[in-house]
Amino acid sequence: MPITVETCVARHLGDRKEQQDRVALFGHPTRPGMMLAVLADGMGGHSGGAMAAEQVMLKAKQNFEAFAPKQESPLHLLESVVNEAHTVIRLTRFTSEQDPHSTAVVFLLHQGKTYWAHCGDSRIYHFRGADAIARSADHSLVGELQRKGLLDEAGTLSHPQRNVLLSCLGSDREPRIEHGRCDELLAGDSFLLCSDGLWAYFSDAELAGTIHALPAREAAQSLIDRARARSGGVGDNISLAIIKFVEAPANGSGGA
Repeated sequence: MPITVETCVARHLGDRKEQQDRVALFGHPTRPGMMLAVLADGMGGHSGGAMAAEQVMLKAKQNFEAFAPKQESPLHLLESVVNEAHTVIRLTRFTSEQDPHSTAVVFLLHQGKTYWAHCGDSRIYHFRGADAIARSADHSLVGELQRKGLLDEAGTLSHPQRNVLLSCLGSDREPRIEHGRCDELLAGDSFLLCSDGLWAYFSDAELAGTIHALPAREAAQSLIDRARARSGGVGDNISLAIIKFVEAPANGSGGA
């Protein structure tokens, strides 16, 4: 069954004074059927976070456009984006009075397979229909406590140190990078990249159900509207990217 790709990226300022999230989708300039999605949640004082997140976007675009599949693997591409953005962000600390940091989620579609990498507490989800198949592990204090069985899902959302990250880009430590992949895409598969300004207000099942039931653009709007309604006037920046693999029309020519 031929499948095609339906995508959407979206951001919302939330109740913050500045938008420090960045999110983008890139098509390869010479290789049809390849796509890169990247999301970054910047931190670090006035404009510092925005600067850090922007560096993730720039490095992702540069490295993706230079990607040569015969000479490097998808894993190498994803790691190079995170590591090189980390280096650039660290260097900006020496040329400014800011202390910029960022999370990163990078997703690659290549030859009908998907690959992803992340660092920090921005997330990537893989859904199959209305079921949650996989979710990235948060590199945060509460995420670590939850993995050790010392905190449940509800407790992570109200913990006083829920914003403490154990790994991110721009810190003194090298970034912790974790990977995932899907070798067999099916119609009904979807992926969500999002910052904590979105995922903090939803269960995995609710995210999966919304994205399954609605076209990508309508799903993004619905999720943002509900996150805003649930934030109580203190919502963080929101950013998300939705990539849905759907059955191609009978007369369609596109495919993943």
